[in-house]
Amino acid sequence: MSRSVDPEFLALPLDACSDAALSRARELGASHADVRVVSILTSYTRVRDARLEGALLDEDRGLAVRVVVDGCWGFAASDRIDADTARSLADRAVELARISAPLGTARVELAPEPVHVGTWVSAYAVDPFAVHEAERLELLAARSAALNAHAAVSHSTATLRSVKERVHYADLGGTRTTQQRVRVECDITAIAVDPTTGSFETMATTAPPAGRGWEYVTGDAATVGGARAWDWAEELAALPENLREKTLAPSVEPGRYDLVIHPTNLWLTIHESIGHATELDRALGYEANYAGTSFATPDRLGSLQYGSPLMNIVGDRVVQHGLSTVGWDDEGVAAQSWDIVRDGVLVGYQLDRSMAAEFGLPRSNGCAYADSAGHTAIQRMPNVSLRPAPDGPDLESLIGGVEDGIYVVGDKSWSIDMQRFNFQFTGQRFHRIRGGRLAGQLKDVAYQATTTDFWGSMRAVGGESTYLLGGAFNCGKGQPGQVAAVSHGCPAAVFESVNVLNSAQEAGR
Repeated sequence: MSRSVDPEFLALPLDACSDAALSRARELGASHADVRVVSILTSYTRVRDARLEGALLDEDRGLAVRVVVDGCWGFAASDRIDADTARSLADRAVELARISAPLGTARVELAPEPVHVGTWVSAYAVDPFAVHEAERLELLAARSAALNAHAAVSHSTATLRSVKERVHYADLGGTRTTQQRVRVECDITAIAVDPTTGSFETMATTAPPAGRGWEYVTGDAATVGGARAWDWAEELAALPENLREKTLAPSVEPGRYDLVIHPTNLWLTIHESIGHATELDRALGYEANYAGTSFATPDRLGSLQYGSPLMNIVGDRVVQHGLSTVGWDDEGVAAQSWDIVRDGVLVGYQLDRSMAAEFGLPRSNGCAYADSAGHTAIQRMPNVSLRPAPDGPDLESLIGGVEDGIYVVGDKSWSIDMQRFNFQFTGQRFHRIRGGRLAGQLKDVAYQATTTDFWGSMRAVGGESTYLLGGAFNCGKGQPGQVAAVSHGCPAAVFESVNVLNSAQEAGR
């Protein structure tokens, strides 16, 4: 299916704004200048017990100019998009850069990047913003009502989030690009309430958010590039019984267990213990006063045994349907793929152009992003994924190889220290494994470890059949705070002798 950038966005004075700002910045002596015209459409619909609870349709649109003058950054933005505004923003950005110069900050250098000119549109079949709100509401209400029909379900909620992000970028180097990407997230949650005690349990669908369109929400056979549709009918049919079993399940006995972790849980562990830990600005200490630092410091690059030799982690901005997938980043750097951990050893970081230059590297790997025109681009996480094992086992074989353990499905709460080293994760479902077979659910399970011990305990990695691209819309970073969407792919994997806590007991202490 042919996709193109919306004509409504292309009708904005994109080139006129870029030309006006860049020519003015050049006149004022900027060594670098870039311009972004940004439009971000967001829709949100929430249903509770088959009735509409809230709906939102919003557009954040604006124009941003960023410069480097005398080795200092300057930035200015407006919600007005016209050539006169662009020119005045260049004046303001240059003025701010010159005000900053006497402060003695480190001189900004940018790694070089080839010139790029073009248009890129993400892979989706049906634009969710072309779907009438009544159709969205009908689908969510029907799924909520179907859950409520089961005796095990007291209440249900259904939410749908859709985002369409359109960005025009131009810089003094000659790069000029326009791109459009779409992402959706649908969550259906069943709730069981004990009428006597008031205690409750929840169980949600595990469908990850994806860089796809309405066809993903419906589970339609329509695909792009052969991607598999999500089987909503199968998961929703199983949800009430899974919830009922959870309410009756015994509480876990703390101890050490072998864990088989499904991608719907493992993606979050990757995000927190690898994704954030290998952001170079964090590793260099630039995020210390807000988001923290990292144990994976640059002096350990090439030597840190991050995990098992089975561990191969790749960063990318190219994987189809990835939430962080783009044509170019917000510094005009073309999307790439690179190794972060190879055979268990730390070999790479996430970079923007200034950090690449500071680190002595010839090129950024394209990790700059700003979540609106009102914010300047900073280093943000790409898609960070654990590679499946070539010809690796399927899920049944992974479980079959565990004598005494727990199978973990779905993400829930988590906690990790400021260096991304000591952590604790829970999940949605926990199934006891005895003699290679599932033996009923447990509850109150939390697994705890240090990052290197956990990844070092990985003794088996599933094959392609177990691989799933998970992720989140809401990764936060920066001051002022910014939010970015990011995907993490992984297969199912087995971790040996992991410390398991009883989360209910821990909460009661």
